[in-house]
Amino acid sequence: MSEHTEEPPGDAAAAEEPQGPDVDSLPGGVPAAVEAVLLVVEEPVTDLELATALQVPVDQVREALAELKDEYDGYTGQGPDTGPTRRRGIELRNVAGGWRFYTRSEFAAVVGRFVLDGQSARLSQAALETLAVIAYRQPVARSRVSAIRGVNVDSVVRTLVQRGLISDVATDPETGAVLYGTTPLFLERLGIGTVADLPKLSPHLPGLENLQDFDDTTY
Repeated sequence: MSEHTEEPPGDAAAAEEPQGPDVDSLPGGVPAAVEAVLLVVEEPVTDLELATALQVPVDQVREALAELKDEYDGYTGQGPDTGPTRRRGIELRNVAGGWRFYTRSEFAAVVGRFVLDGQSARLSQAALETLAVIAYRQPVARSRVSAIRGVNVDSVVRTLVQRGLISDVATDPETGAVLYGTTPLFLERLGIGTVADLPKLSPHLPGLENLQDFDDTTY
């Protein structure tokens, strides 16, 4: 009869799932840990995802996010020991349902020169116009976009889908045509939370007295 020795319960699990350091014991605590994670993410992350990764309560993460946002906005609160701080070139935003660092809009020209100089990956004028129509008219069929722009947009729509800026979101119940809408990546790239935050078209449209000169396909 062979002898069988059982390992103490919990030892194997502990070996397979090593625990990281207590975040609160690290320099800067939870805010610093949240900041470190946000600096390496490629898309917005939710407070719940951050809490899970750091193994801390969601309330602590939310407090840390609020503290970091105030810090990057140059807000130090009130009191005799507080004073103005230097405004940062980046800001912490809640975009498309998650948190991420972004450069401030006033530095767009500077960042654009550095990032886009010599690059050919920018969207063409046709792609930008098509994307604008879809953003404001979504969900919208490709044929409708073609009618509004007055040109065939099949290849442009494929490009926008490949870039992850639009996707098929529904099907027209009458015609069966695919209806397109913008994606969370589109919101992320624009730095807005929802399509409701898109700039209003009203200031750029003709006055009411001139509306009779425009039909439904002129935009």
